[in-house]
Amino acid sequence: MADRDYYEVLGVPRDASQADIKKAFRQLARRYHPDVSQESDAEERFKEINTAYEVLNDPDKRTRYDRFGPAGVNGNAGFSDFGGGMTGFEDIIEQFFGGFAGGGRRADSQRRGPARGRDLTYELSIAFEEAVFGVEKEIEITRREVCDECNGSGAAPGTTPARCPDCNGTGEVRTVRQTFLGSMISVNTCPRCQGRGEVVTSPCATCSGTGRMRATRRLKVSVPAGVDQGMKIRIAGEGEPGDLGGPSGNLYVVINVRPHKFFKRRNDDILLEISINVAQAALGDRITVPTVEGDTELAIPAGTQTGESFRLRNKGFARLRRDGTNAGRGDQWVIVQVGVPKTLTDKQRQLFEQLAETLDTNIMPPQNKSFFDRVLNFFSGES
Repeated sequence: MADRDYYEVLGVPRDASQADIKKAFRQLARRYHPDVSQESDAEERFKEINTAYEVLNDPDKRTRYDRFGPAGVNGNAGFSDFGGGMTGFEDIIEQFFGGFAGGGRRADSQRRGPARGRDLTYELSIAFEEAVFGVEKEIEITRREVCDECNGSGAAPGTTPARCPDCNGTGEVRTVRQTFLGSMISVNTCPRCQGRGEVVTSPCATCSGTGRMRATRRLKVSVPAGVDQGMKIRIAGEGEPGDLGGPSGNLYVVINVRPHKFFKRRNDDILLEISINVAQAALGDRITVPTVEGDTELAIPAGTQTGESFRLRNKGFARLRRDGTNAGRGDQWVIVQVGVPKTLTDKQRQLFEQLAETLDTNIMPPQNKSFFDRVLNFFSGES
């Protein structure tokens, strides 16, 4: 064995690529595996093939072997016993079959450990003004909780869960299959105990052996000022409890802001459309307009046109930072529409006729955007 060249053992040239080495090893491993080969020296040949592959498949070992021969890898590529050092062969077989009966590597245990509880979602509807200023709400949720009677074990008081007879408490079951390469073992979570390793023989009457029961809880939710439609508020640990001592999940409160009768939102600003008469637009006026904080006075300058907007600073929504704090407030924009009366009294008609005699009646092409264009642009954020 020590005198044989590893490249000769695998039947590849010294400049063979890693892919060629792996391909050659696969072919020889299938041919000389002791469980399928009829040749008398199959076991020795298989050991020799595996040792050669372990060296040539490792770039560092291969470099030392090329420079110093077997002495360069002595103790690194040795084969201690059949089934204990077939790392390369197991790696390949495990890709296809999930395990190898003759190998020394044991499959990882499938027994379940602590698992985090399920997250819950609750939709909270709030008024427009509550979204502006923030609010504290009390909500009611129904969730699964640990059974008070059995403390989550699922077993009736005075009893304890028993070791699962199917997996003997390991939480995993093994299936053996015979293939041309020998016995192949697959390891899966035990279907009877779901990986717990235990089964309940005397179920708790309160939770029917599940260890969980439905309960209704009331919680307080602090909604910060400036929240918008669809935002989520996370309440840590208020989801469902975890399994086997795992942490509880979270509760996510999804905000639904009910539309206002006449206020609208654009980012952190509030929009309000009002109508003034032609006299107010032509002569100017001081009018009272609503805001979320109450009525306030607004000066309408003479010559105001339909679609013009006026800003009321700091009358909008709080500007929320990513950390939940706010950075000032938006504004309220008042968009003006000049209303033309549909009916006139005799005196009003007379006055308008007198006014018409003094006005230019020549039709001029529009110099500015129409009212509808300006309103649409304003709502879309364009100037």
